[in-house]
Amino acid sequence: MNKPLFLAAAATALALAGGSATAQQDLSRPGSAFAPQDNPGNWQTTIARTERGHLIGNPDAGTRLIEFISYTCPHCADFTARGEPALEIVLLMPGKISLEVRPVIRNGLDLTVSMLAQCGDPAGFKGRHQALMLSQADWLGKAQNAPESQIKIWLRGDKAGRMNAANALGLTAMLVKRGQSQAELDACVSNDAAAKKLLANDTADHDEFAIPGTPSFALDGKLLADVYSWEALYPVLSARFAEPAG
Repeated sequence: MNKPLFLAAAATALALAGGSATAQQDLSRPGSAFAPQDNPGNWQTTIARTERGHLIGNPDAGTRLIEFISYTCPHCADFTARGEPALEIVLLMPGKISLEVRPVIRNGLDLTVSMLAQCGDPAGFKGRHQALMLSQADWLGKAQNAPESQIKIWLRGDKAGRMNAANALGLTAMLVKRGQSQAELDACVSNDAAAKKLLANDTADHDEFAIPGTPSFALDGKLLADVYSWEALYPVLSARFAEPAG
């Protein structure tokens, strides 16, 4: 990564945080811990399936961030749009941090979309996740304006309800346009064992972290209190990676 690109990313991150992190550290300052290395690599392209989600970035990074998200949560879509790109450029790419994305299942529609996000090669997870999140306003708007009788079917979360939602809301068609097969996506959505696994993982995360809402974040295994947005997360990460005084 050349220096102008890095500085632009850092400036973008600061702007998105509304300036709240400047007291912590100016990321564009020479000598910053965020400064690019001679060979930063491309760790943002390394993705692996985990027991409860997907890990993006250097698996041996000294810092691990867990992002708990709901696909029907507008604040989560906002974080995907504004927080994830800054994280990718400044921390994931050089391998300073790894990001594990774990779905929170709040309703049957969350279950359906989470199953689609996890459907296919782990290497394609980030693309599916971002496509589903960044189009949320469209498909969630359709869901909110659907007849109550259909909404009830989708919220059941059973096989028929999941298949109905995936097709009626255009979720399957969107992923087909990205290169996946209809057969593969239908098989994923109709997989009851996978649905039960997602629900079990959701229960395990709530038991372990007592997740208060979405998005929430855990840093190195500890839930961050009162951090539910990029503006709140940014100063925490800035402080973590700040250059020691002197």
